[in-house]
Amino acid sequence: MDTAEKQILAKSIRTTRDALLVELEDRTAVIPWTNCSSRLASAREVERTLAELSPSGYGIHWPLLDEDLAVGPLVARH
Repeated sequence: MDTAEKQILAKSIRTTRDALLVELEDRTAVIPWTNCSSRLASAREVERTLAELSPSGYGIHWPLLDEDLAVGPLVARH
């Protein structure tokens, strides 16, 4: 796999009232909820707070919302 094909993986995630913070190898991406998905944008704060990063760092799951997002495409837009 060359550099152009390298997957973007998260090391950790945090949530704030206004955004999802995705810790990457080289930076922290700050993604406003309105830029994540319509479901997350309209969710209550407690629903967004309970986010789970997959062990591989590939995806994020919100169990209370049954919402899943891949880290790579999400971060690539920001």
